[in-house]
Amino acid sequence: MPLESPCSSMPLSFPSPLPSVPDSITNSSPLPMSYVTSQEIKYILHWFTSWSDPQRDRFLQDLVAKAVPGKLQPLLEGLEQLSVSGADRPPCISECELHLGDQWFRGWAEQECNEFVRQLEVSEADFKAKFYQAVAATAGKD
Repeated sequence: MPLESPCSSMPLSFPSPLPSVPDSITNSSPLPMSYVTSQEIKYILHWFTSWSDPQRDRFLQDLVAKAVPGKLQPLLEGLEQLSVSGADRPPCISECELHLGDQWFRGWAEQECNEFVRQLEVSEADFKAKFYQAVAATAGKD
């Protein structure tokens, strides 16, 4: 049975079984959240493991922009990433994953977003350091 995305009315179908994400990451959640959101988090964490460094950097920029929503600098940096070149080619898988993850993230409650970041911190210590450095770099920039 297809899952319903909280961000759209289009049904989403996922292959079974779910991707392998260590239970210590996904089952240690102290916050109750919907089954759909917990599965979406598992997928994004799984996708993250296969992304290249440039793809992870793009994800980092997107995540910082969500974590510090009122800051102008992350927005401007995000706009620099937009391009029209290559518009005649279909998006690659990681671009689709980033887009879908963004849609899911926007539909989550603040507690669910925080839980996602917590799980990402547990599984990706290097990324955690980059994330907090990038958030700190936005301080004082409007």
